[in-house]
Amino acid sequence: MGLSPIHIILLALVAVLVLGGGRFSALMGDVAKGVKQFKKGMAEDDSTDRPEPPRPSPRLQSQQPLEPNQERVTQPTQDDRPQP
Repeated sequence: MGLSPIHIILLALVAVLVLGGGRFSALMGDVAKGVKQFKKGMAEDDSTDRPEPPRPSPRLQSQQPLEPNQERVTQPTQDDRPQP
């Protein structure tokens, strides 16, 4: 059983009656201000310059990357358990 449009209208009507018209509009105005402030804060956060990530130390940059060991021969493991 979901909320039909009639249920939503009834809930809104009860909220207006309980809170009063002025209180309800003030509450919605406060919510709208909060959303605007949030959006403004997010826009300011994106516009700030981000610092560069730290670079690796020069010692690490001068080392050559490791090559895989081509001489290694891989063999399947042997079962050392005693046979029944």
